[in-house]
Amino acid sequence: MNAMIPLFVIVPLAAAFFMAILGRFIKNFSKILLNLELLFLSYLALHFILNTQGILAYRVGGFENAGDIPIAIYLVLDGLSRLILLVISLIGLLAAFYSTSYTRQFTQERKYYILFSLMIAGMNGLVISGDIFNIFVFLEIAAIASYALVAFGIEKQQLEASFKYQVLGGMASLIILLGIGFLYWQTGTLNIADFSRLPVSGPFVKLLAIFFLVGFGLKAAIFPFHSWLPDAHSSAPSPISAMLSGVLIKAIGIYAIFRIFFSMFALSYEIAMVITVLGTLSMIVGGLMAIGQWDIKRMLAFSSISQMGYVIVGIGIGMILLATGGSKVIAGFSIFGGLFHLVNHSVFKGLLFLNAGAVEYATGTRDMRQLGGLAEKMPLTASTSLTASLAISGVPPFNGFFSKLIIIVAAVSAHFYWLAFIAVVVSIITISYFMKMQKYVFFNTPQTDYKNFRAIPLPMNLSMIILALLCLLLSLLVLPQIRDIFITPAVDALINSLQYTAVVIG
Repeated sequence: MNAMIPLFVIVPLAAAFFMAILGRFIKNFSKILLNLELLFLSYLALHFILNTQGILAYRVGGFENAGDIPIAIYLVLDGLSRLILLVISLIGLLAAFYSTSYTRQFTQERKYYILFSLMIAGMNGLVISGDIFNIFVFLEIAAIASYALVAFGIEKQQLEASFKYQVLGGMASLIILLGIGFLYWQTGTLNIADFSRLPVSGPFVKLLAIFFLVGFGLKAAIFPFHSWLPDAHSSAPSPISAMLSGVLIKAIGIYAIFRIFFSMFALSYEIAMVITVLGTLSMIVGGLMAIGQWDIKRMLAFSSISQMGYVIVGIGIGMILLATGGSKVIAGFSIFGGLFHLVNHSVFKGLLFLNAGAVEYATGTRDMRQLGGLAEKMPLTASTSLTASLAISGVPPFNGFFSKLIIIVAAVSAHFYWLAFIAVVVSIITISYFMKMQKYVFFNTPQTDYKNFRAIPLPMNLSMIILALLCLLLSLLVLPQIRDIFITPAVDALINSLQYTAVVIG
């Protein structure tokens, strides 16, 4: 079973290679291969979740450790990485299927699918990497592919957004690489598990923590490192916006932060508090900035900053409790809420970006002030958009209600009453700007006669329907029987981080 772990990287890299060669000669080859690739990766991730337990480690090349020194490159699969891999593959599959119709407007479809596959390879590789340098390598693969995809339409706005994204992304990569250099200079190791057992502390650890928090915080677009995200996510093709917001910022940003500060560093109250404060500020600032937006995708981008704040606050409360010797039960409950919301956000934000893409595809605009009355012309898009809007706003019985409720209850249980209050207020703000979107886009008096209106193709509609159904079905994750299969192993992987070191190093 361990030997199957590299397939998460090998399959998308091989698919990108064959798209580059055979895609030149076989019509629609790249479209079909990308969808088959992601269907297989979704199956593989689900197979690992349902049929394996604990932590699996694979040594690339079969190298043995030199005594207790890990000289091999490790690929590690635990409960957290299994969950993130499933999210990447499933959202990627639906975005790729949506793209089969959406990308007909592009002249270089084949290159779009090659870059999409490389982005998947980079995210998957980062999630299963067991050492900090290979996390950086795979991060760059995913990031460079995403830079090109943001600029894929080659319009002025897209090129400008991609340039800003590249500049700030390059700064983040440099900061992360400096942190990796300092780490290796002082300890002689890059292996996450190996570093976690070294007796290092004091200013050096704090310096590393700052480097990694700032670097990966830029990749995750948490406040105050968020300035690149609204332009990049709003300018990219809509399936790519769904990938960027739904999975990329989580895989190369949020996941990396959690992996490093749980599995690599000893939990500290100071770092946990900083992470929680940044999450709280992200929640507030993103929500307030979203209110004034009239571009649908720009509003959704600011909303992503706000919703990632919920995820970080949920995990942050758990970190604080674990670092201070608080209740492990409440800590686990709070971390569960954060991870649950991470999964939920991938679904309803992915759906909302696909809805925005459908509106733009049909009407040629994303400006809410130029729209209206689309509920009659696009009933499926309108109904799925309303579903996603209610889910992200935390309205029952949709999935967002349960994850937000768990985070709020955990905050109250941990006596962080101010965090619970802020979470409730931001949720009210969220429903206000999504109801604004529903009003101006779907239910207002039409501001134009839509002379060039285009019908939405079946693949785009089908992707939206599946995601809308998931907004309801994921509510079942609150049930213990289902929660223990998908999310509880991820919670355990963060709380019992010593098991990570024990399996990798022995």
